Amino acid sequence: MTTPADPLRHLAAELLDLEQRALLRIPPDPRPRPTAPDADAPVLLCSNDYLGYGSDLWGEAPAELAGSGASRLVAGEHIAHVEAERELARWVGQPEALLFSSGYAANLGAIASLARRGDVILSDALNHASIIDGCRLSGAHVLVLPHADASAVGAALRDCRSFRARWVVTESYFSMDGDSPDLAALRAHCDAHDAALYVDEAHALGVFGPRGSGLCAEAGVRPDVLVGTFGKALGLQGAFVAGSPTVRSYLWNRARSFVFSTGLSPALTTRMLANVRRAITDDAGRERLHRSAQRLREALRAAGVPVPQAARGPVLPWIVGSATRALALSAQLRERGVLVQPIRPPTVPADTARLRITATAALTERDLHRAVTALTEVAALPFP
Repeated sequence: MTTPADPLRHLAAELLDLEQRALLRIPPDPRPRPTAPDADAPVLLCSNDYLGYGSDLWGEAPAELAGSGASRLVAGEHIAHVEAERELARWVGQPEALLFSSGYAANLGAIASLARRGDVILSDALNHASIIDGCRLSGAHVLVLPHADASAVGAALRDCRSFRARWVVTESYFSMDGDSPDLAALRAHCDAHDAALYVDEAHALGVFGPRGSGLCAEAGVRPDVLVGTFGKALGLQGAFVAGSPTVRSYLWNRARSFVFSTGLSPALTTRMLANVRRAITDDAGRERLHRSAQRLREALRAAGVPVPQAARGPVLPWIVGSATRALALSAQLRERGVLVQPIRPPTVPADTARLRITATAALTERDLHRAVTALTEVAALPFP
């Protein structure tokens, strides 16, 4: 069997060009964790920490800086970042990772820098706004393909051989529909057509896969670029992009949302890493989550709510069509002590307004009983 060509080889060539022109940015040595005042420490004259608040410690533990003080390219590189990126990469089965300030910043910066004019991006029709905006900023030709249609991706790739580089961009778990693409089929199409696979695992990490490592791991697929966030199952904020050393180096040099942003708080990064380690071993929490989701799914279907068959996991979409009806249903649930937000266009396509019901591992038996009762009552109400 012939080994597929590396679809990202052009990035390595560009990094070599930067190095030859003395323009390649190399990560500085990370600043160590603070222990005690050091009169011999270097005087830092390149930080944006104007009032000195970033040197405060958060309470008594952990002994970690509250703020990084600058972009990581300048003076904001800390050992907490390095340790977190190393462990995140191991968790998702990638060689390296790079932290970003948010999932939006990660997708925006990664896609807009990795793809550019002369490339083509094949984007799922239901991809997140951050992916859409990254595609727009990239300057690449964008083909929006039917949702979760791997055969359409394969057909489109056959027609895209003339482009400099080809990118297939998708989410692994779509947060408004609770469904997933066939990741193995997408990987096969990419390998057959010298294309790169970019997968956003924001809503899958911690929830699916061995050790909560996501749906790519569950499918035995390694994308060329993988995005994860900490604002979902990990309960914090921030994000990361994982891939080869070439991908990380390229983003370090070219992803504007990384280059021109203050590095993540080292204290927050340390807490995030603790939450990752907790998630890796929390099979019991994942079991509670999926059990609660199944309980709600069965109750909705018993009440006549057509939850899509493809939906699985913690997201249960109750698609009602009308934005007015979605608002009314949400209000009725709120009167019964159940908070479910109505999701309306343009967040979702026209005429697909919905209630986005999500299960969590924190739901108690009493919570589930109240929720099932409220959902059943509201589903029986007469709405136009």
